Amino acid sequence: MFRFKHFTLEDEHCAMKVGTDGVLLGAWADIESDTAILDVGTGSGIVALMALQRNPQASVVALDIDSAAVAQARSNADATPWHERVVCVCSDIAEYKSDTQFDHIISNPPYFVENTHSPNSQRDKARNAESLPFEVLVSSAERLLRRGGRLTVVLPTESASLFRRVAFERLWLSRLCSVHTVEGDAPKRVLMEFVQCDAPLLPRCGELVIQYRGGDYTAKYKELTKDFYLNF
Repeated sequence: MFRFKHFTLEDEHCAMKVGTDGVLLGAWADIESDTAILDVGTGSGIVALMALQRNPQASVVALDIDSAAVAQARSNADATPWHERVVCVCSDIAEYKSDTQFDHIISNPPYFVENTHSPNSQRDKARNAESLPFEVLVSSAERLLRRGGRLTVVLPTESASLFRRVAFERLWLSRLCSVHTVEGDAPKRVLMEFVQCDAPLLPRCGELVIQYRGGDYTAKYKELTKDFYLNF
């Protein structure tokens, strides 16, 4: 169980547990003006619920290919004040159809592109890009986003360049944030926002350090996540 300021998450039936990547994605994504959001690979529902907390006008479709995760997300959502604004769906994004187009698609996608497998098939599916190839996520975003809509993802640094190549000339990079887990270390994660538009953009680039060498959280990370973490 993971407690935030305004909701609680159970994740025992999810392959990928609540972690920093989801919190970063849910806090960094620019969703304040959106009304229709799609969370792809919702897992426990963390990003969907953070979006609902941040934007009282938004409705969210929380999508996952894993039926156990979808049931967990639904249970977590039902315990919040925003349960009527979220629909949890078990579907492959490539097969998912929507009557309306989305303002924003948010995803913490599987990222291992090499053939790595463990005895836990559920965790393999959640972590391995075989279950959601970058090409499928990008082409699905093209299909499901309205013109001017955005796709926001969080990825390991070594996977970010590949994702940008896949998205090139289909979705244009508009924002990028390199995330350093510890001050002075190389960035391990990249947050990226892409826009469905006709011409390339000049992306706004920045960086975020989560912790100082001594272990304290940085002021910038606290500011980003202060509406969620109990101790900030």
